[in-house]
Amino acid sequence: MNWLPLYHRSNNVKFIIFGGGQVAQRKVQTLLKFDVDVTLISPKLMPVLQNLASEAKIKHLASEALQEHVIAGSCVVAATNNSAVNKSISQWAKALACPVSIADDPLNSDFIFPAIVDRNPVTIAISSSSESPALTRYLRNQLDAALPTRIPQLANFVSRLRKSIRSSVENTEQRQRIWRKLMSSAMPNLVLAGKEDQALVISDSVIADKEQLGQVFLVGAGPGDPELLTLKAVRLIQQADVVFYDRLVSPAILEYCNPKAEMRYVGKAMSDHAVPQEGINQLLVDHAKLGKTVLRLKGGDPFIFGRGGEEIEQLAEDGIPFQVVPGITAASGCSSYAGIPLTHRDYAQSVRFVTGHLKDGTTNLPWDELIHPQQTLVIYMGLTGIVHISQQLIAHGMSSDTSIALIEKGTQPEQKVYTSTLAGIESVISTNKISAPTLTIIGDVVKLHKKLIW
Repeated sequence: MNWLPLYHRSNNVKFIIFGGGQVAQRKVQTLLKFDVDVTLISPKLMPVLQNLASEAKIKHLASEALQEHVIAGSCVVAATNNSAVNKSISQWAKALACPVSIADDPLNSDFIFPAIVDRNPVTIAISSSSESPALTRYLRNQLDAALPTRIPQLANFVSRLRKSIRSSVENTEQRQRIWRKLMSSAMPNLVLAGKEDQALVISDSVIADKEQLGQVFLVGAGPGDPELLTLKAVRLIQQADVVFYDRLVSPAILEYCNPKAEMRYVGKAMSDHAVPQEGINQLLVDHAKLGKTVLRLKGGDPFIFGRGGEEIEQLAEDGIPFQVVPGITAASGCSSYAGIPLTHRDYAQSVRFVTGHLKDGTTNLPWDELIHPQQTLVIYMGLTGIVHISQQLIAHGMSSDTSIALIEKGTQPEQKVYTSTLAGIESVISTNKISAPTLTIIGDVVKLHKKLIW
């Protein structure tokens, strides 16, 4: 490696920047994020730089004579639009033993500016050694998106703990063991979730060397496309020691799990429950009590026909730390990918979600309430009973010509959309091998499918 990454105390550094254009502006804006003394030397400045100078945030010397302004001990940036001038500035600076950075000339520079992810007091500097600024920006953006916004709060919390641990634990190896336990405990995630009081309880317990409870993440995996996962969902998925996942979680999403995690299938299909709900609730509690980080991964959103409330109710009763991460529910994801807006000014002013599970061959729904003009009806888990549901809607007054869509494996590469009317849906079912998961949408908005499909 040709470039040594170092962090320098900023309030002891003086920068002299030659140039008043866009390149100089980018350098100035980077430096002003830190406590740095900046002097800008250029006969002309861009408006943004003029404003900074008028606000005394930078010093400005409108000088044509460049050499006299190179001061020993300063860091020099040559950012004019003239390569010959930049070369001369570099020679003067190096003669005074000043480190110099030349715009677009890393081979003759002593230092370069990295891309920065700012979570003050945590900063991450990224460089491609000037091989590819575009790659550097890409990596910066990826890291910036992935890192939680509450990293500063975590850094401050850990800093306070550090002082406490240093004053109470003399042995260096013991302090290191405590920190390893702390950073693998529920403490960091509790702080990132804004629950510092709970994090402090966990921290005190770790420092006192008490037996540790684990934590449970109840995460919505969305309708299938892994790119619809939230940033928080991905971060927590990757931390789990054991994963309990449903039938509706796509294989592509399971790829995000820690390769060392124990994978436990607890999915449910009609008349086929791999593990009863009460058993799932208890499994989450039992594994958390072993000190493990437990992931409960559910398709869609855990609080929309996902029985997530029952699971965290059990966790709350047993005092297990937990977090809930919403997922994009199937109604939203599948309708969007099928080009069917659930509401539309000309077609529907309301939308209603219902579950279509059959019980004893029938579906117990408030039929009269579902027959409403300009309303979209979304039916979860209704594939098996959709013919019965359609017949009941017609019997209770809905037009037999009402549009209906079946979205099979929505948001996934295998997605298929079948459209018909309430009267014609039985024929669609009988002539196509449609399998779960399939979402049903009923209403005039379905007419937009052919126009808006993408």
